[in-house]
Amino acid sequence: MRYADLVEYYQRLEATTKKLEKRDILAELYGQCSEKYLSRVVLLSSGTVFIAGEQELGIARKMMRRVIVKTYGVSENDVIKKFKETGDLGSTAEFFSKNRKQHSLAKRELTVEHVFENMRKLPDITGAGSHERKIALVNELLSHASPLGARYIVRTILGDMRIGVAAGIVRDAVAKAFGKDAKEIEHAYDIIGDYGQIAGMARLGKLKAEIRPGRPIRVMLADRAPDLKTALEKFENPALEYKYDGFRVAIHKDGNDVKIFSRRLEDVTHQFPDIAERSRENIKARQCIIEGESLAIGRDEKPLPFQMLSRRIQRKYDIERMTKEIPVQVNLFDVVYCNGQSLMNLPLSERWSKLKGIVRETAQLRLAEHMETKDFSRANVFYKRALSMGQEGVIVKNLDARYQPGRRVGFWLKVKEVLEPLDLVIVGAEWGEGKRTRYLGSFILAARSGDTFLETGRMASGLIEKAGDKEIPTMEEFTARLKKLIVAEEGKIVRVKPEIVVEVGYEELQKSPKYPTGYALRFPKILRLRPDRSAQDCATVQEINKLYKLQRGRFRKSA
Repeated sequence: MRYADLVEYYQRLEATTKKLEKRDILAELYGQCSEKYLSRVVLLSSGTVFIAGEQELGIARKMMRRVIVKTYGVSENDVIKKFKETGDLGSTAEFFSKNRKQHSLAKRELTVEHVFENMRKLPDITGAGSHERKIALVNELLSHASPLGARYIVRTILGDMRIGVAAGIVRDAVAKAFGKDAKEIEHAYDIIGDYGQIAGMARLGKLKAEIRPGRPIRVMLADRAPDLKTALEKFENPALEYKYDGFRVAIHKDGNDVKIFSRRLEDVTHQFPDIAERSRENIKARQCIIEGESLAIGRDEKPLPFQMLSRRIQRKYDIERMTKEIPVQVNLFDVVYCNGQSLMNLPLSERWSKLKGIVRETAQLRLAEHMETKDFSRANVFYKRALSMGQEGVIVKNLDARYQPGRRVGFWLKVKEVLEPLDLVIVGAEWGEGKRTRYLGSFILAARSGDTFLETGRMASGLIEKAGDKEIPTMEEFTARLKKLIVAEEGKIVRVKPEIVVEVGYEELQKSPKYPTGYALRFPKILRLRPDRSAQDCATVQEINKLYKLQRGRFRKSA
């Protein structure tokens, strides 16, 4: 398949803001694809060449500027100037491609397969001279691309397609293209996590999703409850577990092969070899997928602040030293697969019983604190003990409920002592003044509404100036991160790719017509970065609305 044919569809997608039209365009594209190209085209139309959590291309905007300089024989100042005009390096590459003076004599037509495979090679290029080899690989693609092709090659590599295609639209397009129900497609995605593979299965009429160790699945999520009493009343047979202030992990064991996946479906086995080793030794099942919450612990085996664990999550080098400096404890609470059998449709009571039977507990690998009761007095003692141990609260779970991947369906309810912090994504910032002109501050925060992000407040930069706080970067560090994500600039305001998620505390939620969500945060304060969250994991407008109603109820009770 010619890459130019795919580019035509990109143009059509970029030209409309209507989701149904985008769905129909993609359905047409998928329906016309041969079996050979379908999975690649589905991934590329999603703006990537890897499934979630698999790999990152590792090309920053600064490197892409160097590629454009080399490919089109222009100066870096020219590229920077044009980028400020367009706010898009893809359009910048398109401009210089149209206006270049010399053209490649050996220019050949690009295929989808060639573009896809070249991009997938990028993360594997490491070591001495890796930057130059990466530049050469992208340069080779741009040298043979049309101006429009250059626009979308650059955007794909930078993860900034600007064609308005999110996961929900891909799901609906696959369903329409191959005559399937969208819920059926989404269920398969919860298990497989790859719309490209699912499209191929749907095309053949073999849409059967099977759990397999080593392939991450989307985790089940907890909803919120206003208080413990309300949560207990929701279920006929409730269980309570500590709500640990940690990092959710899924342990996949297949014989001696153990992999650790994050909530974001990222393979973090490299960062947590200690968890893998303890799982290998103490999980008495040939094959299984088990979930738990990992905590950083001190010498007294009491939990350490999340900031310590965050250092483990982000660490790529010197892992052995880090495992000794910041040991972790994993608290296991569910098993969804065991020895060739999916347990998702079993009630939690049976899954918990199975989990207890296959785990040999140690100080570092143990079962979560668990109590089964509907008696409020007993449950409240358990809840208060969780708080006294430095945990966030409890999760009340329905023992009769199945496991529902990727959803908040009300089977698990979080109960916390204070107003719930919000995980919000940064979508913009403002350059400072005076001594702070070099720094980005006054961060624009957004919540998710479907596949879009809506602003819901600003947070002053002074709150993250504390040098040496490993959980909250300094202004310089934060600016360096955000500069790599800038997609547009208007005066002092920059817009950034929604990628950095922060946990935000606040004094109160207020109704506000100023922001698209309809809500504003009173005195917002950054609590910590959430490297374990993706933008798709950030709070939704519906969740903020629910918190606002809970907050009003609490204020009325205290009045």
